[in-house]
Amino acid sequence: MSSTDRPLAVVTGASSGIGAASARRLAREGFEVVCAARRLDRIEALAKEIDGRAIQCDVTSAEDVAALAEAVGDQVNLLVNNAGGAFGFEPVAEADLDAWRRMYEVNVIGVAAVTKSLLPALIAGEGQIIVMGSTAGQVAYEGGGGYVAAKHAVKAVVDTLRLELYDQPVRVCEIAPGMVKSEGFALTRFEGDQARAEAVYAGVAEPLTSDDIADIVAWVATRPAHVNIDRLTVRPRAQAAQHKVHRVQ
Repeated sequence: MSSTDRPLAVVTGASSGIGAASARRLAREGFEVVCAARRLDRIEALAKEIDGRAIQCDVTSAEDVAALAEAVGDQVNLLVNNAGGAFGFEPVAEADLDAWRRMYEVNVIGVAAVTKSLLPALIAGEGQIIVMGSTAGQVAYEGGGGYVAAKHAVKAVVDTLRLELYDQPVRVCEIAPGMVKSEGFALTRFEGDQARAEAVYAGVAEPLTSDDIADIVAWVATRPAHVNIDRLTVRPRAQAAQHKVHRVQ
């Protein structure tokens, strides 16, 4: 437990979108939340709002990850590996391989690095690891090759980790959202092209929101200690499958 006697949660990618929403939701559930992200001004404001802590951390930086582990201490109750992102939407034949490397670094290596660094504290805290995956880790789609590959790798990391920790008091879950209209995701993917970003959600009356996913994070995090949610796939009602989306004209 933390010095405030609240269970301690670490949320990566907490500066916006699902990460920020999850930090707020977990704070309402009684967690002391360590908000970790690159954009220090944002996480400092968030930490002040929710009575948490802000730690600047780029999950692709070994130094930042080590500093995060040192700052959170010897016992952690929850790690939400949320930092990630998609960059580009070109076919494999035209792949920007630098963008592919960036996606692998942040979505896969970042998850592995933070998990490895905080695992002793999670074991000590009999904690839980929640990894933010994607339906892209289950089904491929045109233009998504690099992101699809990275999220398939995330799924493999989660499943391997659960097997390796079977005799440890640590639960491991992947939450795999479908279409979420979260702050910045599509805009980042299309390098700030607002029109292309908006087209992703065009005609979809009610895509998922960051708060929807945050509710699920909180629900998973508050199950009894003997209950493990291996994987939870969530889509908006309008999205029956990756390619089957109801759009209103």
